[in-house]
Amino acid sequence: MLRALLFSLILASAAAMAAEPPETDWLALMPKSDQKALEQMPEIDHNSPESAGQFTNKGGLKNPKGLPAVMYSAKTVSGMDGKRIRIGGYPVPLETDAKGRSTVFFLVPYPGACIHVPPPPPNQLILVRYPKGLKLADIYTPLWAIGTLKVEKVSNDMADAAYAMDASTVRVVREQDL
Repeated sequence: MLRALLFSLILASAAAMAAEPPETDWLALMPKSDQKALEQMPEIDHNSPESAGQFTNKGGLKNPKGLPAVMYSAKTVSGMDGKRIRIGGYPVPLETDAKGRSTVFFLVPYPGACIHVPPPPPNQLILVRYPKGLKLADIYTPLWAIGTLKVEKVSNDMADAAYAMDASTVRVVREQDL
C-alpha cells in the first residue's frame, strides 16, 4: 500500500513537471521603462509610409526610421533568461525542413507583424528553433511555443530579436486553450 502511494506521488510529481508552464505575457519581456514608453507612445497611423517599414533587397522587413525609440528597443529582462515559458504568438517562418515544416521562425505578439504594420521592437520578437518542425497553414495561425527562453540577440535580413527559444513544444492554439 505504501509502495503504491509513493509510486502515485512520483507519477503525479513527474506529470506536474511535464505540464505546461503558465502563459507568459509579452510585456514581461520588456523592462518597465519600455512598458511606460510604449504606454505614452502616440498611436501609429497604419496608412502612413513610416508604418509600413522598409523592405530590404531580400524581402525582409526592418523597423523604419522615425518611430519612437521604444519601437527599436532591444532591452531585455534579465530574470527571463533561462526561464521555461509558454507564450502565444504568430509565426514569421524563416526556415523549413524537407517536408515543408517550419523549423525556425520568429514568434511575434500580433498577427501580420511583418506585413503592413511596423514590426515589433526586438524585445518583442523571439527566434524559435523547433527541429521537429510544424506544418503551418498560414502566418495568421496562433501558436503556443514552450521552451526555455534565452536572452540572445539575433539579427537577420527579416528582423532583429532580443530573445531566442529552443522550443520543446510548438502547437496551434486550440479553442479550449482560450
